[in-house]
Amino acid sequence: MTKKNELKNHLRQQDAAALAQGYSPAIRAMEIASIVSFVGLESALVWRLWGNPHTGPWLLLSALLLGYLAADFVSGFVHWMGDTWGSTDMPVLGKAFIRPFREHHVDEKAITRHDFVETNGNNCLVSLPVAILAVLLPHSSPGQVFVSAFLGAMIFWVMATNQFHKWSHMDHPPALIGFLQRVHLILPPDHHRIHHTAPFNKYYCITVGWMNKPLMMIGFFPTLERLITLVTGLIPRKDDIGTEAALELFEATSTATPPVVQAAKELLEEATPEEAPVSSARPS
Repeated sequence: MTKKNELKNHLRQQDAAALAQGYSPAIRAMEIASIVSFVGLESALVWRLWGNPHTGPWLLLSALLLGYLAADFVSGFVHWMGDTWGSTDMPVLGKAFIRPFREHHVDEKAITRHDFVETNGNNCLVSLPVAILAVLLPHSSPGQVFVSAFLGAMIFWVMATNQFHKWSHMDHPPALIGFLQRVHLILPPDHHRIHHTAPFNKYYCITVGWMNKPLMMIGFFPTLERLITLVTGLIPRKDDIGTEAALELFEATSTATPPVVQAAKELLEEATPEEAPVSSARPS
């Protein structure tokens, strides 16, 4: 039996039905209020940008594209935190934020049964502070307008992330959505399936997934986990997959070399010429 199979056998995940019951009326009310507030703030930002003399098509296009990349990274960072740290028993955060991540690993199709509010409410909530900042920033120079537009675009794509995520788990998404997935303009199912291979410790970015490969190549998330464990003593994924499997996985990832570092070492070894053996014989 391989080490990977042994690790899978030690996984101890939580009960899907119990996790689903954690979605309370209070959480739903909070999500509805968050969606309404988010739409209001984004509308206010569009109104402020519309007609501003510093607003131009190239500025807006750049803000939209960079905001898309930033949202992909943010989605991965938040996804990693929700998968890796904390517990469903934590007050407020446990039920509202961590519970959906735990449920998704034991019932990945559950998200396809969620309505618009349950799918997108959380992301609207976490985007509200940034939305307020984007609206309140001064717009008296092109740089200020760009920052505000970038922040507004980023949180728009953050808001859309769970919808893209939901579509990636649907067996038969709408035709247009399927096309966008095939050309990898939104999160494709095959790409996201890599994350759903136990023990669920890679490819966290779920807006479009463009950032997954670069982050994996540099060992971004494993390095963060080692640093956090070094400082706090906490074991990553202990609540999600159980203590035994979490310890085994942490030990395995702690000794792994990031792919880009390994590739650099191999290139250096190939580039370094071998020294010729020194002969002990004297010339005649």
